[in-house]
Amino acid sequence: MHLNFNRIKNVLIASLLSLFSLNSFAKDDITFANFRDIRDLNPHLYGGEMWAQNMLYESLVHYNEDGTFSPWLAESWTITNQGKTYTFKLRKDVTFSDGAKFDAHSAKLNWDAVLANKVRHTWLEMVRLITEVKAVDDYTLQVNLSEPYYPFLIEIAVTRPMRFISPNAMIDGETKNGVKSFIGTGPYVLGDHKKDQYAIFNANPNYWGKKPQIKTVKMKVIADNQSRLMALEKGEIDLIYGKNMVDADSYERFAKMDKFQTLMSKPVSSRMVLMNTTRPQLNDVNVRRAIEHIISKKDISEGIFNGSEAPADTLMAINIPYANIGLKPYQYDAKLAEQLLDKAGWVKVDGQHYRQKDGKPFEITLYYDSNTASQKTIAQYMQDEFEQVGLKLNIHGEEEQGYRDRQKAGDFDMVFDISWGMPYDPQSFLAGMKLPVYGDYIAQQGLQEKSQIDANISKALISTDEKERQELYRYVLETLHNEAVYIPLTYERNRAIAIKSLKGIEFAPSQFDIPFDKMHY
Repeated sequence: MHLNFNRIKNVLIASLLSLFSLNSFAKDDITFANFRDIRDLNPHLYGGEMWAQNMLYESLVHYNEDGTFSPWLAESWTITNQGKTYTFKLRKDVTFSDGAKFDAHSAKLNWDAVLANKVRHTWLEMVRLITEVKAVDDYTLQVNLSEPYYPFLIEIAVTRPMRFISPNAMIDGETKNGVKSFIGTGPYVLGDHKKDQYAIFNANPNYWGKKPQIKTVKMKVIADNQSRLMALEKGEIDLIYGKNMVDADSYERFAKMDKFQTLMSKPVSSRMVLMNTTRPQLNDVNVRRAIEHIISKKDISEGIFNGSEAPADTLMAINIPYANIGLKPYQYDAKLAEQLLDKAGWVKVDGQHYRQKDGKPFEITLYYDSNTASQKTIAQYMQDEFEQVGLKLNIHGEEEQGYRDRQKAGDFDMVFDISWGMPYDPQSFLAGMKLPVYGDYIAQQGLQEKSQIDANISKALISTDEKERQELYRYVLETLHNEAVYIPLTYERNRAIAIKSLKGIEFAPSQFDIPFDKMHY
C-alpha cells in the first residue's frame, strides 16, 4: 500500500508539473529571418518591408484569393455615378494603437496626405483620377473620380500607399516627408527595433478584430542564405518565408528532415530578364529574338529550381486576367538564334571568339540582385549559353538598393525583373511601364510602338467595356512579346520552411504578405 501511494503521488506531481508547464510556458512567439532591415514603415511610401507594413496597417477592403472583395475597415460600400463615386460605410469600433479614433475624418486625412505627394505615386493611375475625398459624416467616406477606374478597389486593398496611419504620427497632417512613429490599426505594433539586427512586433492589445495567437514576432536580419538555414537547423529561428529566401536544393533537403515542414504556394509572379532596347547591341529586334531562343526555360526550371517553378512561356501566365491570348512561346533553338544574329549583322570573324559588327565584338552586362539566391545561378547559366553562340555576357551582382536604383535610371543592358503578382497583375505592373518608376519605361524607349503601348494601357485602365479592355491589353502584351523586350524564365512560387510545431502557415493573395496573425502552435 505504501509503495502504491508513493507511485500515485509521483504520477500526480508529474501531471501537475506538466499542466503547469503547458499553461505557463506555452510558446506564443515566432522568430524568423529576413535578409534585410524593416527600414521605413511609413505606409504612404515605398521604403519599408511590405510584410511589416501589413502587420501594422489596414485597408478599407480585403482582396480575396478568388478575386472578390470583402469588408475590412469598411463594413460596406456602394459604387454610383457610372463608376466614378465610391461611398464607404466605416466600422465604428476601430482605434489606432495609440488610442486615436479611426473614422471618416482620419481616413480622409490619410488619403489627402497621399494625394499631396501625388508625384511619388504616378504608377497608380487611381491617384491621378481622384478628384475629391470627402467625409460625408463621421463614418461615411466618399471618393470621387474624374473617370471610371475598374482596378480602384484592388489598388486601395494592396499594402501601400492607401492604408491608414494615426493622425498623431503625421507631421503637420502630412506623411511625404516622414512620420513620427509607425502607428496603425493592425493586429501588431512595432516594439524594440535595432537597425540591421532585429525588430520585434507585439500583438496589439486593443485590436478591434480577432486577436492573433502569436503574441510576439521577432525578425532577425540574416543576409546570407546559408546562414539563415544554419540558424533554422540550430533552433535560433522558427521560420524562413519568402520567394527568394531559400534555394531549391536546400528546400528539398529540409523537406526530408523530420524536425521541419516545407510549404510552397501556387505560382505568384513571373521571373524574367528585361532587355534595354535603347542599347546599341540590343536595339535590333533580331538580336533580342536570338537571345530569347538561346535560353532554355526548361533547363532553368529543372536544373535550378528542381521543377518547382514551371517554365514561363510568356510575360504573364495565362491564368492572369486578360493574359490568355494565345501567344507563341520562343522555343530553345540555338541554330535559329545564330541565323537571327547573322541577319542583324553580328557575324563570326575568323580568329575572333566573339561575334562582331562594324569591327566591334558583342559584349553586354546582365545585372542581378545579390540578395536573391537564384539570380546569380541563372546569370551564370545564361553566360554559358551566350558563349555557345559567340556572345559575351558579363554578369554583375549588386545589393538590392543599388540594383533598384540602376533599374530606375535605366543604366543597364539586361537586368532581372519580376511581375508583381496578384492582385497587381496585369494592371499595376503594366501601368508602371508608362513612367520612369522602374526599368521598364526606359528599356522600352527603343520601340517605335512605345507611345501606342502607353496609350493602350491608359485606355484599358479606364475602359468600362470588357471586350475593349481585353483588346487593349492584347495589343500591349502581344507587342511586348513580339518585340522580345522581356525574357520570361519561370513562374515564381513562395516558399516556407518552419519547425514542425508551427501551424496555420498560409500564403496570402499578395506575395508580399506574411500572415503571422493566422499562425499558432
